[in-house]
Amino acid sequence: MGRLFRTCIALLVALAPPARAAGPRELVVFAASSLREAFAGLGATFEREHPGTKVTFSLAGSQELRTQIEHGAPADVFASADWMHMRALVASRLAASPRTFARNEPVLVVPRDNPAGLRTLADLPRARRIVLAAAEVPIGAYTQHILDAASRRYGAAFRSSVEAHVVSRELNVRQVLSKVALGEADAAVVYRTDARNAGRAVEVIPIPPELNVVAEYPVAVIENAKEKALAREFVELLLSPDGQEALARFGFQPGTSG
Repeated sequence: MGRLFRTCIALLVALAPPARAAGPRELVVFAASSLREAFAGLGATFEREHPGTKVTFSLAGSQELRTQIEHGAPADVFASADWMHMRALVASRLAASPRTFARNEPVLVVPRDNPAGLRTLADLPRARRIVLAAAEVPIGAYTQHILDAASRRYGAAFRSSVEAHVVSRELNVRQVLSKVALGEADAAVVYRTDARNAGRAVEVIPIPPELNVVAEYPVAVIENAKEKALAREFVELLLSPDGQEALARFGFQPGTSG
């Protein structure tokens, strides 16, 4: 009886399909477009430190990513270019405990040949073709604050003159930058990090600090993340000295852990 039982077990084991090796774990990170280059390097670092893990990035305007998460898109981490969209996800209990991991600075950019001859923000109304981000896009919202402050300094006509020359409103900062780099616009407001990535294709005109804003980037783990442990480790990488140093190499200013 015992021999028959062992024989049956051996046959069942022999006939059982071979176990398939577990595939790589995937960490899905939804991140603002302006983080593309910095996060590519950080993703590679994370993969080296976590063998068998693949980091997949979905890069778009923060407002688009927020909407996708609200509609159930699978994401483990959300890195936004502003707090408005992050707070909306927290309020909906879709994200928790966000922390600022980086800061950025809006700047005015013009094509390398600067056809409108702009030298300062005050000259912006002279541009015939201005491209801005849509108001719901973080850089677009920051731009509205800048225009409000500039109008208080330069007069109400400043804003109306600028808006009269807006030829398009784009859905992320990279689309805004592309219009200027390709010579399809005379001026635009983008992040300093994006202008830096454009190299010699654009010229940067600083915005006076008293008229400018600080762009804060919060990051959080998504509540229904499939890889919560990995997600928390990725957030910790961003906040770590190594992560902050990597972000600084791409022009980002330090974040905080609070």
